[in-house]
Amino acid sequence: MVSMEEHVPSHFPCFEEAFSLDDIQELLSFVQEDFPVQSTSGSETNRKRKRMISNRESARRSRWRKKRQLEDLTNEANQLKAQNRELKNRLSSVSFEYFMVQSDSSRLFTESIELKQKLAGLYQILSAMQL
Repeated sequence: MVSMEEHVPSHFPCFEEAFSLDDIQELLSFVQEDFPVQSTSGSETNRKRKRMISNRESARRSRWRKKRQLEDLTNEANQLKAQNRELKNRLSSVSFEYFMVQSDSSRLFTESIELKQKLAGLYQILSAMQL
């Protein structure tokens, strides 16, 4: 069996790294510019070229819009996270104030019961003194 290396002439360059998609497209654009397809007329070639340029520009604008939209969404997410953090801090503060007011309310309620009992005791003493 004959290997592929035996059929490849040695004067062809051998690349260690593969071409990227962009490299291939760039190479093809050079070839297409030098050798236009014979079956199409000059105006048809111009239309195709204009359409290709238009498509590339449209794709560029689309990529820009997507990038801008992603940036906007990222900024909005960051603002919402900051707002959420601020609301959690305010909730914590209000909860603490509520606890303090509730504690004061309980203390004052107990104190009012004690004062009512003392007042009732003083009324009894006064009424006993008037008899």
